[in-house]
Amino acid sequence: MDLQKPMAHKRNGTVFFLFLLITLANYGVQIGFSLKPYMIFSLLYFVIFISQFRFYQLQLYEVAMLAFYLIYSFTGAFSLYPASSIRIMAGALIYLACYMVMKSILAGVHQSVIDKSIGYVGLIFNASSLLLYVIGLKSVGYFFDTEGIRISEFGLMIDRNYPRLIGLLQDPNFFVFYNTVFFAYYLCNSKGWLNKAGLILCIVTNILTFSRGGLLVMVVLFLLYGMLNHPFKQLKMTMGVILSVAFACYIAVVYLKFDLISILESRMNDFTSDGGSGRIELWGRAWEYFETHKIVGIGAFNFADYNAFKYGDNLSVHNTFLDVLAEAGLLGIFFYLLFLSLVVYQLYQRKIYKHKPYLFLTVIGMVLQMGFLSVIINDIFFMVLAILSTYLNQRKRKAEEVKSQVTIVQKVS
Repeated sequence: MDLQKPMAHKRNGTVFFLFLLITLANYGVQIGFSLKPYMIFSLLYFVIFISQFRFYQLQLYEVAMLAFYLIYSFTGAFSLYPASSIRIMAGALIYLACYMVMKSILAGVHQSVIDKSIGYVGLIFNASSLLLYVIGLKSVGYFFDTEGIRISEFGLMIDRNYPRLIGLLQDPNFFVFYNTVFFAYYLCNSKGWLNKAGLILCIVTNILTFSRGGLLVMVVLFLLYGMLNHPFKQLKMTMGVILSVAFACYIAVVYLKFDLISILESRMNDFTSDGGSGRIELWGRAWEYFETHKIVGIGAFNFADYNAFKYGDNLSVHNTFLDVLAEAGLLGIFFYLLFLSLVVYQLYQRKIYKHKPYLFLTVIGMVLQMGFLSVIINDIFFMVLAILSTYLNQRKRKAEEVKSQVTIVQKVS
């Protein structure tokens, strides 16, 4: 009796469930930071299957990543608000522990299982988010004039009179960030009606976030995809996307009563008046803090506290690079850029853009969005890094097996 098959099926289901829980980031337990569903699941998995847990070889970028978080946490020793630094240190420790458990889970399955899990979870994530958005629209009676007050209902956020989709998350911009891996996967694996449906859902939900930076990155990824593929295939994909978007716009205008063109035009025109939703002003404040604390910064996770004390608003930087620069100084930004550079280097070195183009596009898209979001630690980004590490390790093992077999044949002959 083969006992490996039932165990393999269980591990396959575990990967799907793990990815699904990662998309439920909005439903965590607050303990000074959010203890999220996938973190609880990872802890339980580790305790129950501790005998199956393995530490796997770290990639170069993972070594740099661990070095960065060590340095970043170290800067908390110089902070004026140590409680905030301690909180982010505890959070980073939990994130990294879950990352190691995630790698252990992924290492036990075939790459095709990981890919299929992304496909199925992406469908659930986008379909559920769109459903919650429609429920939110009905809940507010399609009335968006809230006089500047931000309101969230189910999967809808009314922000400055714009009906923005947040779906299963709390923020429309982060929704696009989470959706990047699913958008890239469907874009690169468009065969089959499920993947085609997934791509259409991704495009529709991303557009309904009305995230300027997110939509710009989506266009960039589409163009990069075109550069990696045959022009005829790209033309077919473009026509399909245009028809899908046109149909989605028809539904939005006729059934959801949107003046979609006016909303999109207004969002683009607002950039000159709102400074990117206040981002430019926040970036200036981050640079100001860096100039007075150049080496080790103001301390891990201290920007919001400094901002609240001086300006009276508890906001993040909305730019990961400036966030690291302000909070961890030149020391922190050096290791952070080294970490990201090594990720991109290994993507290019191992020709991931040929073998797994969706991983390549996902990483590029996420790094670009870091210019508009503060994501020093993030669940979905860690998931992508774990998938990439697993794939690189599996490719290395296969290469070693082939080399070993060739050596044996040569000895025999």
